[in-house]
Amino acid sequence: MSTSASVAPEHGVASGLEGVPAAETALSDVDGETGRLILCGLELVDFVARHGFESAAARFWTIARGEPVSAETPDAVRAALGQARAAAFIQFEALGPAFEGLTLSEGLRLGLASLAEGERAHLAVTGAVPVFLANLARHHARKAPIAPQPDLPHVEDFLRMLRGSPAGATDIQALTTYLVTVMDHGMNASTFTARVVASTGAGLVGAIVGAYAALTGPLHGGAPEPVLAMLDAVGRPDRARSWVEDALRKGERLMGFGHRIYKVRDPRADVLKAALEKLKPSGERLELARAVETAALDALKRHKPGRKLETNVEFYTAMLLDGLGMPRAAFTPLFAMGRVVGWSAHAFEQRRIGRLIRPASLYVGELPP
Repeated sequence: MSTSASVAPEHGVASGLEGVPAAETALSDVDGETGRLILCGLELVDFVARHGFESAAARFWTIARGEPVSAETPDAVRAALGQARAAAFIQFEALGPAFEGLTLSEGLRLGLASLAEGERAHLAVTGAVPVFLANLARHHARKAPIAPQPDLPHVEDFLRMLRGSPAGATDIQALTTYLVTVMDHGMNASTFTARVVASTGAGLVGAIVGAYAALTGPLHGGAPEPVLAMLDAVGRPDRARSWVEDALRKGERLMGFGHRIYKVRDPRADVLKAALEKLKPSGERLELARAVETAALDALKRHKPGRKLETNVEFYTAMLLDGLGMPRAAFTPLFAMGRVVGWSAHAFEQRRIGRLIRPASLYVGELPP
């Protein structure tokens, strides 16, 4: 087990449960000191290289349920997710007017909450996210909804629904890399929420809705959009150094740098950077991002010499999703499209433990006379 902080003292409180083990898991291990991320027994870069969306999901779910890896094949997952997307589209159309006035994030939360529990709920929620997200984005753009094509791979079908036309192989691979990279990441806030809900005996849909609600908080899943706002503000590569210096002098936070767990470079940043370069976005935009990254890392070392603030996953997430033409309001829901696999896997794992998560607290209020 790898953690980035020591366990809380016996009679004290670790703020934010920092470094306090809350579960045993075979799904992922985050080593913040060395910048290492293991997913289902493989280094991150190897896991991403070996797995598409369906095969990654199959591995997570079988390991979480304690089954042989061959118990749920990628082909079976692909077929089941196709059926789940078809069912989700029927639900999307039935909800119709209920989505009026809601943001993309709020609409996805409503859609997920409307799903029925059952033995195949992990497939239902995983299949529903791209259908609700793509068609909610189309609704906001005043475009007609598009039904899924169940025989297509999961990521390819999402891009087709969102754009209204088939996606190219490069775009499909770039988005697949992103979604597989973010499927799981230790005991983060949303994953912990999923496990707490699952530990009560509640259904998997309830666990996923709770996890998604946690994700929507700005301290957890809201960083990629501000990264693009920062790049927009910088504007040109030749303004990067002066803009960064001015921001740090004002005490402002540089978005996309530093991580609560990683004390070195976030390994997910390098995987997404490689995917971004294959995507070949606008040369000017990529040049701007590189200039801002170089200026920020240099300035942070000088302004905050006692802290190790490196590029995190949000920086290149923002660039990758922007390069794919994703609406900025869709960034957090898109994260959920990948992380829903990890949430459901953790819910399976917690069910196998069969014990309610019920931590203690230290009372600091007044005592009766």
